[in-house]
Amino acid sequence: METNEILRNQIFEIIKNQLKHNNPPETKITLDRLRAQGFNDSQARQMIGQCISVEIYQIMKTNEPYNNARYIENLQKLPKEPFE
Repeated sequence: METNEILRNQIFEIIKNQLKHNNPPETKITLDRLRAQGFNDSQARQMIGQCISVEIYQIMKTNEPYNNARYIENLQKLPKEPFE
């Protein structure tokens, strides 16, 4: 299994857990909103995964803790790609 596939699977596992535990609730709200906008489940989860990737990148780059407010803000901006 390639590294990118492992990371992708881990990101989708994070999304699955967020939805299962409704934590943060904005993940489910975003998934439902994107589906209502015409995106299929896979597309919506990929977009949510981009927001998770931004958080992982920021943690690794700056050694700062996870920023839930930034994550939620990026979710709310979808389908616009998160860059911050």
